[in-house]
Amino acid sequence: MNAPDDGRERRSQPDPKLLELLACPLTKGPLRWDAEAQELVSPAARLAYPVRDGIPIMLPSEARQLQD
Repeated sequence: MNAPDDGRERRSQPDPKLLELLACPLTKGPLRWDAEAQELVSPAARLAYPVRDGIPIMLPSEARQLQD
């Protein structure tokens, strides 16, 4: 039996093996997971790629520019 849905957004961490394989499409550098924002962050490009419904959106046009 499933737990009742209380309306809160489900937050989870991506599979660590997936994180090892993913790279920033611009810099080809590593990404880190920001659990609070639910984004994959490229420190080198200063971009944060969204994750929607558990799917990383690795398009630079969809990324958010990081502020200082």
